[in-house]
Amino acid sequence: MDGNPGGAGSHGGHADHKRQLPRLRRIEGQVRGIAGMVDDGRYCLDILTQLQAARAALARVEREILDDHVGACVAAATASGDMAATQLKLSELTELLRRALR
Repeated sequence: MDGNPGGAGSHGGHADHKRQLPRLRRIEGQVRGIAGMVDDGRYCLDILTQLQAARAALARVEREILDDHVGACVAAATASGDMAATQLKLSELTELLRRALR
């Protein structure tokens, strides 16, 4: 999603998510480790425990990016006074929540 109150596809002014890269790289390493566990035939519960940890770590990144989106992108659309841009951002959030609740 973009931070441009004008609409999707343009990314000018959106929240910067680069601070999430170190965490995402750790998660990437964690997932590689899980693949290694599977390859080595490790015990199911050990693998499941690591999968839950990776999923929780991804959920934390997701929450932080969502918070950034609302705080920067949605707030910018609202502050612009452009009702169409605000409605677009709210529609995007609604669709995101619909997908998450499937």
